[in-house]
Amino acid sequence: MSRRDELVAKYATDLKEKCGVTPDMSLLKKVTIGCGPSIYSADASTISASDKSELETIKKRFLIGKLGLKDGPDLDKGLSDVIEQYGRSNRNKYRAVVYYLLATYFKREKAYA
Repeated sequence: MSRRDELVAKYATDLKEKCGVTPDMSLLKKVTIGCGPSIYSADASTISASDKSELETIKKRFLIGKLGLKDGPDLDKGLSDVIEQYGRSNRNKYRAVVYYLLATYFKREKAYA
């Protein structure tokens, strides 16, 4: 099993156990690949939900840039809802899991087709 496959399995476990979601493994793998080499860096592979600048970057680069959504208050609400679903007190929020949840929350799975 490759390192990436191990990470995909870890992300799937997080989705099941921490978010109560049974993941679409094909979509999860595509989201993980879309994160690029950041998944291999301890710092870059996670997000800080309390860092406003990081959340703004996710909004601009992922929600608007990758998913093609229009800027507005619904993006902030969606991001907040996903972080709440993952668990605000959960220290390690994996970027690939957050992106997966955001793609499904906004019904933009086709961005990875």
